[in-house]
Order: sequence, then C-alpha cells, then structure tokens
Amino acid sequence: MIYLLYELILYISALFLVPYYLYRGLRYGKARHGIRERLGIYVQDFRHLLQGRKVVWVHAVSVGETRAAIPLLKALRKRYPNAILILSNVTETGRAIAADVSEIDYYIFFPFDLRWVVRRAFNLIQPNIIILVETEIWPNFVLEAKCQNIPLVLVNGRISDRSFPRYRRAGKLFEPILDSIADFCMQSEQDSRRIRHLGAASGRVQVTGNLKFDMQPPRLDSADLELLKSDLKLPTNSCVWVAGSTHDGEETQLVDVYRKLRKTCPDLFLVLVPRHPERCRQVCEELTRLGVVVTLRSTLGTMSGALQPGEVMVVDTLGEMLQLYALSDLVFVGGSLVPVGGHNVLEAALMKKPVLFGPYMQNFKEIARLLRAAHGGLQVKDSTDLHRQMKLLLENPAEAERIGDNGRYLLQENQGATERTLAVLSRHIAD
Repeated sequence: MIYLLYELILYISALFLVPYYLYRGLRYGKARHGIRERLGIYVQDFRHLLQGRKVVWVHAVSVGETRAAIPLLKALRKRYPNAILILSNVTETGRAIAADVSEIDYYIFFPFDLRWVVRRAFNLIQPNIIILVETEIWPNFVLEAKCQNIPLVLVNGRISDRSFPRYRRAGKLFEPILDSIADFCMQSEQDSRRIRHLGAASGRVQVTGNLKFDMQPPRLDSADLELLKSDLKLPTNSCVWVAGSTHDGEETQLVDVYRKLRKTCPDLFLVLVPRHPERCRQVCEELTRLGVVVTLRSTLGTMSGALQPGEVMVVDTLGEMLQLYALSDLVFVGGSLVPVGGHNVLEAALMKKPVLFGPYMQNFKEIARLLRAAHGGLQVKDSTDLHRQMKLLLENPAEAERIGDNGRYLLQENQGATERTLAVLSRHIAD
C-alpha cells in the first residue's frame, strides 16, 4: 500500500517536475533529450549497440558523486575493457562532468522513479549490474532491479547526520529496499553502523573507504597554468582566491572579506563559483548593488584587456573547478558558512592548495576532521575568522604551501578505496 502511495505522489510531482526539468534543460541546451531520457526514451538503440556485451550501469546523482565515481570508472574500464559503461545523472551539472569522462561509453539522465519508466529503461539497457554512488536509493528503481535479478551495489556509501533520522523514521518500510541491494561499500565505520542499524544485513556491509581519496590531479604544468590564467583574463601578478561551491548568503560575506583583505593585499583577485550555475546572474546583480565590479566567466571572450584587482569573476560555466583550483593561491569551499552541510574539500587538497571551510561541514564531517588533524585545511568559525585566517596565510606563503602539501599527503595516505570496491564488484561481474 505504501508503495502505491509513493507512486501516486510521484505522478503528482511529475506535474511540476516536467516543467522544471524542461526549464533547466533549456538553460543547458538539453531540454528535449533530458525529458525523453528521464522517461526511458533514448536516442541510442541500446539493444542494437550492446550486442551481448556486459553492461555496467553507474548512477551518480550530481557533480560531487560523479567526480567521486571517476577513479572507479577508470578502474572498471581497465579491468573490463570490453564492457559497456553507462553513467546516469539527475542533474545537468553532473551530466556536464560525465561528458568529459573518456572511460564512459554513454551518459544518460536517470529515469523518473515510476515503475513503468524504470522497467522500460531496464528492458532497453539490460544492465548486468547497477552501481549506486553514495546513498542514491530510489525505491522503484531498486525494487524493479530486484525483480529482474539485476544485482545492485552501493559504493562510496554514506549516511549523513541529516539523512540518518529521516531514514530511521521510515522504519521497516526501508528494509525491503535495503534487502534488494546485494552489497554495501561504505565510506567509514560510522556509515557502516548506520546502514546496518537501518536494516542492511551485516554480511553485505563492508567499509571500503572514500573514493574521493583516489582522485588524480589533472596534468597541468606551469605553461598550462599561465595559458589558463591568460584565457581567464586574470591580472598577471595577481594572487588568486577561488571560492568554490558557494551558496546563497555566502557570496556577500566573501566579498566583504575580500574587500578587507585587499587593504593589505591589493593584488588579490576573487573568483566565485556558485554551486548552482543558475544563480550566477542573481549573484552578479546582488554584488553590483554593493558596488562591486563583476564579470561573468562566459563573457570573457568579448573582452580585450585583463580584469583588474578588486573586481570579481563569477563562474557560470561547468567543468572547470579543478583547473581553477590549480591556478589559485588560496581556496575556500562553500556551503559551509551557511547551514548547507559543506562540499568536497578534497579537490582543493588534491591540487596542493591551502583550503578553508566554514563551521557547517556535517555532510563531510569525517573528511573535515581528517584535514584538520593533518593540518591540511583550516576550519573557520565565521566570516570574521575567515578574514583573520586568510590574512595570516597571505602574509605567510610558506605556511600556505605547507598546508597544501599536508592536504595532498593526506589523500595519498588514504588511497585504496577503488581497489577494495572493485574487489566487491567483481563478485557480480564475471570476467
């Protein structure tokens, strides 16, 4: 009965979701394909293309999960070179990251969790295994896979402080879904305990670690960085501060810190990367009202000269975060000065950059703890503390470099999740 109610709620939600995804699709140029794929209708004729080859379907909801999955996708391609790798995403931003992953054969939008849509998608794609990245559990999708004897494996699994009480309230309603998942590869002992508390069988749960520690930095030498800096019209001798994955309420705080810092570091230049690109014009308008000179990343091609210190660039394009971190001198990761729960701070550490983040890191609590313990990142209490810590780093570049080195070393010390996860997956993928 409860699943019939769930299905009814989904049909009602579709009245709003279809126009919403059409709007988002128009912004990113994927409106027609986006809605069709979400309904299990594909341009590709998968039944003709697959030709009896093994099909591995990996699902990663958005940007963070997609980036986390990249080491695993690379390992799957190396281990199973003849398999078809399909990656699905819910968001357009996640899909944009997927488009640049050469190991993937096809990338699609995740189907709406309506039983007939999911069944259609499965019948067309015929996956041999489905890999769910982090805790992306859709009831009809999971239950239909069970009905069709398609093994599902949860990888890089985590149960955040915020989601754990919600799952507990679902009680026994959640148990049939967990029972349909063949294996759980969890990030930490706490995640393992929580998923078992929710009803996952202990024999199916393993701690394999966090795939994000296995990320590899892009190959960029000094010439590449100089060219990138020139393409971005950044002042030649500027000190670049990149604030990534920012949310509403953070940009104004960061600009206030920026203005104060420029009194002692006049060559400082701020690059803001809002978590949701659709907010960029709103951010520009908000900062313009504060008297800040703002330039959108997408308009740089129309400019002849370089940007000036004191200005702010707002990045409204996709897929450039690691490159921006690479050319930065300091990094702040957003969603942490406001109660969002934080974002992945390991990407900055990957690029050997000193990374700062705010007090709200409950979604990345363990990573934040490890970074603090390794002196590979700084957690600030508020914008006042951010200004103080930034000023100290700007005045002590050797300390900033030491923090960046510590962060990269932390990643190296904690690698291995990909191999441990692949060992679990190999039980369900015959060579």
